[in-house]
Amino acid sequence: MTNTTKRRTRKLVLLSLSMAIVVFGLWFSGTNTFKFLKGYLLYKTAQTSSEQVHVKQSEPKKADTYKVDEPLYSKRPQKGEMIGELFIPKLKASLPIYHGTDEDELEKGVGHFAGSVLPGEKDNSVLSGHRDTVFHRLGSVGKGDLLIVSTSAGKFTYKVRKVRIVAADDRTVIVPKPRATLTVTTCYPFNFIGKAPKRYILVSTLIKSEKQLQAGEG
Repeated sequence: MTNTTKRRTRKLVLLSLSMAIVVFGLWFSGTNTFKFLKGYLLYKTAQTSSEQVHVKQSEPKKADTYKVDEPLYSKRPQKGEMIGELFIPKLKASLPIYHGTDEDELEKGVGHFAGSVLPGEKDNSVLSGHRDTVFHRLGSVGKGDLLIVSTSAGKFTYKVRKVRIVAADDRTVIVPKPRATLTVTTCYPFNFIGKAPKRYILVSTLIKSEKQLQAGEG
């Protein structure tokens, strides 16, 4: 083989190696670029999803909206005004209720203590009556019996939860209550002659409200 032929052969080998290196480089570079791009896209996609989840989780919750209860009574009664009726199923008795507990009201029926809430309202509504007139049979009413009050605001059913006998000057009868309560009180003992030293108390809680629709409602 001549020197010229040897040189040509080397050039071809070198050229082939160079082309192989270039092709390999391109392949290697392209493969890594593809992997890089693929990894980058996956990263960005995961990052975006994470951000969306983070945003959703960090969104403040809307505050609950509560409806303000409308008052049961559009106006407060005047002293001496008849405000409703007390029905005692155990006695089959219907008794008128007057606003106030002075003798003028108690002579006509059951008196509603003006310093307490009206029947059906939350807190303690206090009713009083004479033991020798409207409440002469109240002693037979006890725990578990019902008391039903009807007023301009509706019909309110109470269930007697407790019977108390307290001193005549016991002021716990009229204390506020955490729930709608009807307290019915009369003098005690029932057969006592003269000014009775004690009070017979029925403490009942509201179990059913049938509100009267106001004009323009329903």
